[in-house]
Amino acid sequence: MPHTSKGPPPPSLAASQASDTSTVDRLMRAAAQAFAEKGFHATTTRDIASGAGLSPAGVYVHFGSKEELLFNLSRSGHESALGLLRAALEGIEHPAERLAVAMNRFSAWHAEQYQLAKVVQYEHQHLTPEHRAVVLALRKDIDAVLQQVLECGVADGVFEVADIGDTALALSSMAVDVARWYSPAIKRTPAQIGATNAALALRLVGSRS
Repeated sequence: MPHTSKGPPPPSLAASQASDTSTVDRLMRAAAQAFAEKGFHATTTRDIASGAGLSPAGVYVHFGSKEELLFNLSRSGHESALGLLRAALEGIEHPAERLAVAMNRFSAWHAEQYQLAKVVQYEHQHLTPEHRAVVLALRKDIDAVLQQVLECGVADGVFEVADIGDTALALSSMAVDVARWYSPAIKRTPAQIGATNAALALRLVGSRS
């Protein structure tokens, strides 16, 4: 008799779905590593499949193209960074503390997830116009978080900022650049990098806290 209840899926279907999710995760991790090390154009689907322990054809079971894989990485990476920023700022009211926390976590994320972050920040130009538009919208949302922190600090007389837009860009660039040079081989930890960039950010805005 076919399974007709509205409860959990049959074990065989649940196992299949879990297997598919696991395979997609492996492909995305392998793609992030390959794109970060070689760049998008120099990476082949064979490189990605090999890193995930699959045959080259296995990539196309889950992703229609190498560009689609890049898009999924770019979108999920931006969503992760945006969610992290918003969560970190919850319940914090003082502008100086908000800026320090935002810069600390945003910078540390680019070290903790350095391969994904490098792809997210430096390979999105290879996306199709439609996919790039989705990613750029997420980037604007991230920029808006930093800009709002600065606006509140200026309004409260805590920050001295001549141009909020340019300052937000400078702060964002400071955090983003971590993905370009960070390596686990260096002596500085993600937490130390985050703390340093937070302190630099407060100096940049002339914090009076």
